[in-house]
Amino acid sequence: MTIRINNIVLDIDEDIELLKKKVTKKLRIDKKEIKKFKILKESIDARKKNNIKLTYSVEVECENEGKIVQRANSRDVKNENKVKEEGFIFGNKKINHRPIVVGMGPAGMFAALLLAENGYKPIVIERGEKVEQRTKSVESFWENGELNLESNVQFGEGGAGTFSDGKLTTRIKDRRCDFVLEEFVKAGAPEEITYIGKPHIGTDILKEVVKNIREKIIGLGGDVRFNSRLEDLRIKNNKLTGIVVNGEEIPCDILVLGLGHSARDTYEMLFKRGVFMSPKPFAIGVRIEHSQAFIDENQYGKFAAHPKLRAADYRLSHTSKITDRAVYSFCMCPGGEVVAAASEEERLVTNGMSYYKRNKDNANAAIVVTVGEKDFEGDTPLKGMEFQRHYESLAYKLGGGNYAAPVQLVGDFLKDEVSTKLGSIKPTYKPGYEFADLRRCLPNGVIDTLKEGLLEFDKKIKGFASEDAVMTGVETRTSAPVKIERNEKFQSISVEGLYPCGEGAGFAGGIVSAAVDGLKSAEHIMREYKSS
Repeated sequence: MTIRINNIVLDIDEDIELLKKKVTKKLRIDKKEIKKFKILKESIDARKKNNIKLTYSVEVECENEGKIVQRANSRDVKNENKVKEEGFIFGNKKINHRPIVVGMGPAGMFAALLLAENGYKPIVIERGEKVEQRTKSVESFWENGELNLESNVQFGEGGAGTFSDGKLTTRIKDRRCDFVLEEFVKAGAPEEITYIGKPHIGTDILKEVVKNIREKIIGLGGDVRFNSRLEDLRIKNNKLTGIVVNGEEIPCDILVLGLGHSARDTYEMLFKRGVFMSPKPFAIGVRIEHSQAFIDENQYGKFAAHPKLRAADYRLSHTSKITDRAVYSFCMCPGGEVVAAASEEERLVTNGMSYYKRNKDNANAAIVVTVGEKDFEGDTPLKGMEFQRHYESLAYKLGGGNYAAPVQLVGDFLKDEVSTKLGSIKPTYKPGYEFADLRRCLPNGVIDTLKEGLLEFDKKIKGFASEDAVMTGVETRTSAPVKIERNEKFQSISVEGLYPCGEGAGFAGGIVSAAVDGLKSAEHIMREYKSS
């Protein structure tokens, strides 16, 4: 049993050391009585910009906890009983071959980690490079437009999240989230990710974290193979019997499919092999850039740039009554940059990225509009994917080739005019940009909703739709365009032994939720099968 104390408030200029003192005062005990002290949550209360505070929830262990809670007589103080989890029951069916995990993104990585920890000795295949070489390939693309089709911002160790902001926020409520965060800390992430309100790692630290998790999987008996692309499945009587990797046939009866949302050739292969999937809605739009100082001042007022405050972010949404579409901010990257995220030749995609310190000049976010089956042409489950491809190709041509991106100032976009010069905001996208009319690489319904959304967001953040704000096209990879249907055991409904999971399979959105989905897949395997 422990004691949880909520709503411990520090003024922004108060030292963190005062936190324990305020806790002991609230509990009416001496600090010597505390055996263990842990911060559970820290959040910034910026509702009053002239009086910003930090609010904490903490957990303590000490003697006579029941009496202490009773004596404190406060709704903010309560006993917390540690829920004892029931023992995990492993299955007894025999696996004929070592389980194989496809993809070293969050879903595949954590599925492999859990399997390895329990003696299943998984084999992980990843089409891209290990993070050390992958970083060089990505940087080469950003500098000179040389795209590596197998190892890029979308493919490679760590998945698409490795070259992003490393956001760890999630809306799911699952005990496995704590496991994921704790493993990240063990692998080198800052401990604060376990308690701050909007945790993130940053691409610089995330690279080291994923490498350390890889080494842990290997140390536990797993095998991680890079530059290894899943090319085909072998299926007999609706059961998986093997896979083809780089032309080699490998026997396999258990396959965790943690593919990313950009593995389009894999989607095509799965469809050809009769793996049941359905089209899924997603969103398309642009990246918008403002000065980070502007976003900070809007949220923090006179306390902007205070050393205790992290770079400010925002979350905006609006539903148009005219178009009946939602427009919203997505993957907001404080103090970051817009990056080239293509994974196919002559198709242009943008994404956002931040380092841990989030100390670059610009803030960026995707401003995207929902699209669905009514917008897609064709009659296959892959029609949403082809929709993405179409607008990515238009963006590539609009940028003039060599992966330069089309750029337009917000003021000009709202007036339907092509920009001719920059204002105070400089685009961060590499390898380059060209002024263009972004309407030429966006669907009509998206254009109108995007314009309406920008003006609505300007009411919430005055200056959001300023003349100088920069928009870069096009953002299409907000989520998977398909859902690979599975049953209650997390297996494909059409192929026994195939476990689709994570963001690419249509069951998650973000690093933590994808990792949790991978853990669930591994658990289902362990409940049915015994380790070798």
